Amino acid sequence: MRVLIAEDEVELARGLKYLLEKSRFSVDIVHSGTEALDYLHSTEYDVLVLDIMMPGMNGMEVLSRIRGEGAGIPVMMLTAKGEIEDRVTGLEAGADDYLPKPFATREFIARVKALARRNSGYTDNVLRFGNTALDCNCYELSCRGRSVRLNNKEYQLMELFMRHPRFVFSTEHLMERVWGKDSEAEMDVVWTYVGFVRKKLKMLGADIEIRTARGAGYSLEENAC
Repeated sequence: MRVLIAEDEVELARGLKYLLEKSRFSVDIVHSGTEALDYLHSTEYDVLVLDIMMPGMNGMEVLSRIRGEGAGIPVMMLTAKGEIEDRVTGLEAGADDYLPKPFATREFIARVKALARRNSGYTDNVLRFGNTALDCNCYELSCRGRSVRLNNKEYQLMELFMRHPRFVFSTEHLMERVWGKDSEAEMDVVWTYVGFVRKKLKMLGADIEIRTARGAGYSLEENAC
């Protein structure tokens, strides 16, 4: 799952990014409304965390703009303003949730997860394909009574494949979705982590595999009987 945080307080934005990455999200951060629009127009996100008070273009203006363009991305408004009128204004403008500062970090994570699940169309925290299951609560891949815990990037890759089985993802798309728009990692890191996940699927005896579509990318497929 991919989250964009638009927050002009640099340290707060970094802290929220750290918390979400610990929960296996891929996160980009920007510090102005104009940057937020640029990122939203060039990259697909599952949730937008949007501060209201930002330089240049504020959060309400960004929200109004993307809703006017027909974007359905779930939006959490994050602001120091906590009055009822401010919340109503944000929700009526198209926000899906509203969290005034200061807030408990556990509540923030729980709300982002809820918005991400709603956007994906899944209410179950266990994804299944073939004889294999991915538990999104404990980041475990299981099959035939055995299980293995995935690290952060392995989990993000497998979650993406499990939510979109048989769909071919290009290397560039996987790089952007999992490592982030501003990542300095080399492109071959995708191949490396696909290899890690393949080994774990094989170790579990899964009847699914990540296949290479030559010249196109990777897809999660069931093995022929």
